[in-house]
Amino acid sequence: MAVRQIDVKAKVKMGQAVEAQGRLWDRLSPVAKKLVMLAYDAVAINLVVTFGLILRFDGDVPWRYFQQYFVVAAPYTIVCLIAFYFLGLYNSIWEYASVDEALAAAKGAGVSAVALAMLLYLPPTHGFPRSVVLMALFFNFLALAGGRMSIRIARRLQVVADMRDLRDPKRVIIVGAGQAGAMTLRELQRHPELGYKPVGFVDDDPRKRGLRINGVPVLGTSDDLKTIAQRLACNEVIVAMPAAGTAPVRRVVQECAALGVKIRTLPGVYELIDGKVTVSQIREVSLEDLLGREPVRVNLAEIAAYLEGERVLVTGAGGSIGSELCRQIARLRPESLLMLDNHENEVYELDLELGTSYIALKRTSIIADIRDRTKIENVFRTFRPTVVFHAAAHKHVPLMEAYPEEAIKTNVYGTKNVADMAARYGAKRFVLISTDKAVNPKSVMGATKRMAEMLIRGYNGSAPCRFVSVRFGNVLGSAGSVVPIFKAQIARGGPVTVTHPEMTRYFMTIPEAVALVLQAGGMGEGGEVFLLEMGKPVSIDWLARQLIRLSGFTPDRDIKITYTGTRPGEKVHEKLVSGEEVHVPTSHDRIYMAQNLEASWSDLKEVLEPLNTVSTLSLLRGVIEENAAMTK
Repeated sequence: MAVRQIDVKAKVKMGQAVEAQGRLWDRLSPVAKKLVMLAYDAVAINLVVTFGLILRFDGDVPWRYFQQYFVVAAPYTIVCLIAFYFLGLYNSIWEYASVDEALAAAKGAGVSAVALAMLLYLPPTHGFPRSVVLMALFFNFLALAGGRMSIRIARRLQVVADMRDLRDPKRVIIVGAGQAGAMTLRELQRHPELGYKPVGFVDDDPRKRGLRINGVPVLGTSDDLKTIAQRLACNEVIVAMPAAGTAPVRRVVQECAALGVKIRTLPGVYELIDGKVTVSQIREVSLEDLLGREPVRVNLAEIAAYLEGERVLVTGAGGSIGSELCRQIARLRPESLLMLDNHENEVYELDLELGTSYIALKRTSIIADIRDRTKIENVFRTFRPTVVFHAAAHKHVPLMEAYPEEAIKTNVYGTKNVADMAARYGAKRFVLISTDKAVNPKSVMGATKRMAEMLIRGYNGSAPCRFVSVRFGNVLGSAGSVVPIFKAQIARGGPVTVTHPEMTRYFMTIPEAVALVLQAGGMGEGGEVFLLEMGKPVSIDWLARQLIRLSGFTPDRDIKITYTGTRPGEKVHEKLVSGEEVHVPTSHDRIYMAQNLEASWSDLKEVLEPLNTVSTLSLLRGVIEENAAMTK
């Protein structure tokens, strides 16, 4: 028993010593860490050769072999240190060393053995034992990798100590014991200051049950999550399955909602470009994770080909779609980016954001109203944009029912002003951002967007510019959309108001929609109306209930849902194509094209040329009544 107590004390002291080493290492600057590792390697590679000689001769080393080695020791050390530097042995963060760092150490050991052999045997050196060179290869690997791994071991012991010292840590279960789950665990262990204590994994692969990752056990499958979370008094669940789709996330959300446990997740696999996980990427589950949509992929080379080096104008740049257009265009190295809007605050904030992220980007903020024809012409005359994305529009359906003339001035005449100048001042491409409400329009807003599509189609062929429209449904999180409204209602304690229990809408995230808009803009030859594949329509009632659950409440118990009835101009179901249109596939599987769209350009031209709002309103009302009769 006394011997066992001594062993335990010795282990404790050893652990404390290594932990102290880890804390000391953390306090060093990056330059100091590199110098320490350089000094360590310089000593280690020379001791390895000495140790090899001692082993070869059982401790009785003839002095001439030491003399032979002393001659080459300095150049050997210099060559090895230079090689180690170029192999990246001084650029890795060894506190987090993994297989890649071990491979670098193996390469370093191989280079050191080759360097030693060349220096000793070229020119020939009499009798120096070749076995020492082979031993140097093996022991150099142990010295290089082992010395650095000791840093990780010290760091790990420090993390364990910090975890032990936490007061009331958040007990976390990680769903998914794959690569993403392991990276999530390591990231949480590296940041004990966040107060998380991983207590277990669940994974649907039964073969993993009972295994451990960094000391944390796999306790069962996702079917066991509820029981495990209750037994371990879990506070939080992190879903680490970025490629698994939405079904597992939905199931976990329901389990956690019943337990009152908070749930977080990682970005989708298409967002984790570098394949790594950081604390900042672990976020709360959002509606996007539950919609069941496949990730959007675009041909960046094709997009960059028509935007790189161009003068790009975005109207409505301060809005949800316009601002995201500016962000994604900025990454594609345009010659300049022109951000036009009539709301100064939004454009100012966007300019600050882009100025921080893209310092070299030449950008210009323009405060202007697209209804001001003289001002818009001055913008085109001054800046000569070569690519135009027209996102400026009035979009709120009930408001435009009350003020139809404003919808006409902006959505029709404003579009005409920008398109006229694009044709007049030599733009190469013009892309109109349209909406599914333009299909069989029942509202003023939808009818004006339909007229804008017809207008842009009519411009094609009148100038070298390629005029196209891109039509899609609702975007999650845009200003005035249902999601922020529901969130605000939930924050107030309810009720959440849904206009109709059967109402559905198409939804897409803003970055997805904009990426596809950019792709479609590069595909268009002129005159097309492109449709973005939006997936299946989503029930607004379901959307409201999921948001309530994600907020930690139970629908109809904690937060009431009330139905208020459809608003003026509002449809219960939206469509992406009208009755007289057919959609045909394009080269991109998420982009379609509407065929047989009737431009009615001659009728529109007669009304629009005099800029007669009354006549336009009359035509617009006729379109709405005609569609109402068709859809009865």
